[in-house]
Amino acid sequence: MSDTPQQNPQSQQPHFTAPDARDFAHVETWIFDLDNTLYSHEARIWPQVDARITAFVADLFGIDGMSARALQKYFYHQHGTTLKALMDVYGVDPYAFLDFAHDIDHSAIDLNPALGKAIEALPGRRLILTNGSRRHAENVATKIGILDHFEDVFDIIAADFIPKPDRRAYEMFFERHAVDPARAAMFEDIAKNLVVPHDTGMTTTLVTPATLDPFRENFEQEAVEAPHIDYITSDLAGFLEAEVLARLL
Repeated sequence: MSDTPQQNPQSQQPHFTAPDARDFAHVETWIFDLDNTLYSHEARIWPQVDARITAFVADLFGIDGMSARALQKYFYHQHGTTLKALMDVYGVDPYAFLDFAHDIDHSAIDLNPALGKAIEALPGRRLILTNGSRRHAENVATKIGILDHFEDVFDIIAADFIPKPDRRAYEMFFERHAVDPARAAMFEDIAKNLVVPHDTGMTTTLVTPATLDPFRENFEQEAVEAPHIDYITSDLAGFLEAEVLARLL
């Protein structure tokens, strides 16, 4: 793999393996991001959350939706999350923000028996690591039908509101759950959020959408080849079944 990240179309294949990819044979802990990783964008979860954040910003500053949207994205790029900016700069109550942002309709989320079966079969511990709230993660994972397959959720509150990809968030996660990153694997939909996991020894998999998500920025859904990414897949359930479980069991 080259040292410079490049967009990779995956040659119409759902899975990509880097030439020097770490394997999964040694993995004892399986760590999954939540949003846009454990469900597809057709569930329309993130657009709802995104719109709620915009509405929160508009109300807080007394500005129109278009201006709020621009400010929200500025906060996101400068601070990692809109919430981090609102807390650090404006002293916003994070709990009020999270309650508002995650007050969404879950009716479009379908059960995913294939994903549930694959996650349940993974040997070892299974954890969710998210920049969202525990309540949001539990609500979504319940609708997918996978919550019972996870030992716990480590959310933005447990991380003292420090979001991925900040190294401190991962370090708090490792300590809280006694995770040895050298014996762990991470599944995540944003490439930059896999830099620290790979640097600490994890086997990393980038989960990309099977079709373009019009509600997200391009960098958030690119299938990029980079030294910190071992695998890329646009079909998480299929990847776990064919590329992980078939080789472990």
